[in-house]
Amino acid sequence: MNLGTMIGASILQAALKLPSRERADLAADLLASLDDELIEDRQGLERAWASEIERRARRVLAGESSATPWEQVKQRIERRLAK
Repeated sequence: MNLGTMIGASILQAALKLPSRERADLAADLLASLDDELIEDRQGLERAWASEIERRARRVLAGESSATPWEQVKQRIERRLAK
């Protein structure tokens, strides 16, 4: 594991200990920072997200996909990070 990866993992572990509202704010700030660097067409991005959300919702409503409870997802992430 390189230094950048180790620092990122440490930051993530610390961030996961924050209260949910602070984690949400941090996530929003990180995503917003990507907008400036990587995303030129904000309306295109919003259309793409809306389309993806609609596609996923249709799959769930049609019984083609199911949701995983947050606690299970969280445990899976924590196990991966612990490796």
